[in-house]
Amino acid sequence: MSQQRPGDSSGRHAVPALPDLPEATVARLPEYLRALHNLAEAGNDTVSSEGLAAAAGVNSAKLRKDLSHLGSYGTRGVGYDVALLIEQIEYVLGLHQRRAVALVGVGNLGHALAGYAGFGSRGFRIAALFDADPSRVGERINGLVVQHIEDLPEIAAAESIAIGVIATPAAAAQSVADQLVAAGVTSILNFAPCVLSVPEGVDVRKVDLAIELQILSFHEHRKASLTSLPAAGPSGGLTALPGGLSATGTEEAVGT
Repeated sequence: MSQQRPGDSSGRHAVPALPDLPEATVARLPEYLRALHNLAEAGNDTVSSEGLAAAAGVNSAKLRKDLSHLGSYGTRGVGYDVALLIEQIEYVLGLHQRRAVALVGVGNLGHALAGYAGFGSRGFRIAALFDADPSRVGERINGLVVQHIEDLPEIAAAESIAIGVIATPAAAAQSVADQLVAAGVTSILNFAPCVLSVPEGVDVRKVDLAIELQILSFHEHRKASLTSLPAAGPSGGLTALPGGLSATGTEEAVGT
């Protein structure tokens, strides 16, 4: 069992330059990285797969499979080298480049995002802020001056911006996405509550806080219904649903 540094061709488990990772694995790598940074800050040099899995909130078998895609198998009886695994994951995620990000929309949410110090420690740099509101243009936030959206192409080229964050109202989001794409941005993080249409080759990640709250509301509703269900009678305990539907149990009642 061994761990190899990125690009180290001396071992058979070296990390490939562009590993073909399952999307589910890619989604979990940032969680592993967060847990590893916390372990490093606490003074841990090594960590077992069970310990890292617990810190990241996944099962250890899934974690070992994910890390095997990186060529990292740990050392029997020792575990994973924390610093080396941080280096491997950051390499695969491309965080060694400290990517420049443009934020469009400096309302309440955008203002908060622009002032968030955590981006810098995670491998990103907010390089430019944009808005279409003349009253916002010229405002200074966290050391950056808000530029007019019309200046996006020139600034995106000068700052080598490939990632854009949209924090505008939904009505403006598609137009902003079009402008970002036209300026050469190929990855977008969308906080606006809408679906964006982008060309092939442009990646979009959507963050909708209302949807996340609605999902939590379902779980709250389900827990409440489980504690208030009457004992099943001769009819099998049918549960009435809106619209005249009915089901015999909570799983069927939610349309599974």
